[in-house]
Amino acid sequence: MKKILLFQKWAKPILVMLIGVIPIIVLSGCSTASQSNSINADSAGVFNHFFIYPFSILIKFFANAFHGNYGLSIVLMTFIIRLAIMPLMMNQTKKQMDMKEKMAVLQPELTALKEKYKNDVSADAKKQQQVEMMQLYQKHQFNPLNMGCLPMLLQWPITLAFYYAIRRTPEIAADDFLWFSLGKTDMILPLIAAAVYYVQFRVSQSVSAQYQQNQNNQMAFIGLLSPIMMGVFSFQMPAALPLYWAVGGIFIIVQTIILNKMYTKPNVASKNLPTGVEDL
Repeated sequence: MKKILLFQKWAKPILVMLIGVIPIIVLSGCSTASQSNSINADSAGVFNHFFIYPFSILIKFFANAFHGNYGLSIVLMTFIIRLAIMPLMMNQTKKQMDMKEKMAVLQPELTALKEKYKNDVSADAKKQQQVEMMQLYQKHQFNPLNMGCLPMLLQWPITLAFYYAIRRTPEIAADDFLWFSLGKTDMILPLIAAAVYYVQFRVSQSVSAQYQQNQNNQMAFIGLLSPIMMGVFSFQMPAALPLYWAVGGIFIIVQTIILNKMYTKPNVASKNLPTGVEDL
């Protein structure tokens, strides 16, 4: 029983960190190889043929529609992809809101249970407290392990394919957008991408279940680690990639706020929001 509770405590922060950080590490490690391997119709591999190459074709199509502006093409494609993924995110947000509502009902009983055993530090008392806590979870049909991370996993092939399409479409590297060259590193855009990632993390916590409040230290660490790693790796990559990440992050921020308002019921609308998020 104790192992189950320990897993409940650490599983969410660890999984969030893996989902947020590992793709950055993997992509940065593969960046050099990808840059020298342009994608085309003859590229071998199922992922190349059915995912990366179609995205590359679409990037070129929209760029031609914008008179050769690959920056605008990347921005538009990012929004199209995020709109396609939105149904998954809507389902995830709805599940998180349901968990928040259940936790709002469950919390008084958990507090009473904690008070009941606060002066008894014996091993038997701790074991009994854990048993009664699990019984409360069952009573309210509350599953702490239902973290709603499946949509994040399902969108990985799409976002990875678009990433590699940007990396392996040589026409992008020769284009300029706003103040930077898409094919060269930029000193400002990585800072923007890192800042967007941090705001995205903070906003996403507004739809997290209340039981995560006991994990503030771990989540705060993850909230700083991911943007820092994003910024560091972005300084080593062509500006087209932090542009993609920044635009995608801004979309997710707006999406999260909208979905939060859609699925939050009035009686829990103002509860359990992290400090500083309520005014966003």
